[in-house]
Amino acid sequence: MILFPAIDLRQGRCVRLRQGDPNSETVYGDDPAAMARHWQELGAQWLHVVNLDGAFGEAVGGTWTPGGGPPPEQGALLPTNLQRLAQIRQAVSIPIQFGGGLRTLDDAALALSLGATRVVLGTVAVQQPELVREAIARFGAERIVVGIDARDGYVATHGWQETSTMEAVTLAIAMKDAGVQRLVYTDISRDGMLQGVNVAATAELARQSSMYVIASGGVHTVADIRALRAVAEDGVEGVIIGQALYQGTLDLPQALQAAKL
Repeated sequence: MILFPAIDLRQGRCVRLRQGDPNSETVYGDDPAAMARHWQELGAQWLHVVNLDGAFGEAVGGTWTPGGGPPPEQGALLPTNLQRLAQIRQAVSIPIQFGGGLRTLDDAALALSLGATRVVLGTVAVQQPELVREAIARFGAERIVVGIDARDGYVATHGWQETSTMEAVTLAIAMKDAGVQRLVYTDISRDGMLQGVNVAATAELARQSSMYVIASGGVHTVADIRALRAVAEDGVEGVIIGQALYQGTLDLPQALQAAKL
């Protein structure tokens, strides 16, 4: 089991939201690179970094907008959160999984060039599934992850502000056919709520899709890590942890130990 401490970026700061609501923000720091170093020092083997400004379609800082054309030429100013990604890359040696507002191949290419080890495609997987195929052809399946964020079993898009008519498992199977090997599955109703991870739905998605699935949303205590570890054979290979680490209800070294048992 791989544990991914989450660093959610909004206007360059480390924040956490409740159920993805942009109006329920808690700020945990102004130095994401320092936060990244902290998690690495505690033993993290991966980081999960999210550009919330990009997910919400908000361009903050910079003269270049994700989704707005080719990556910027030398001298163009990157949006604040992409600057933070580059700073995090310089601060740590562990791999980085990065998502939020990646709508084009150029967006993905820029994130990878700034230091992301792999990128998470969410909204675009619903609206332009052919682009996911193109991304895999261009970058390789190991560098592309599809994020499936579900509300009552249906896929949400655009930073969770819209809910589609597509069921999560339908999207998962379509993405497997497109060559995707790995999913991040978030139960939106539990995200940031510290109510426990949705182990059953995560494991069921892994079984039905025959893909690797990273759980997200609701992790509260080390019991959640043990519960996910128990379904690892179904294909659940990791979990993203945010609020529990920042609120102190879960100790990362303890969680890492539980993940190995």
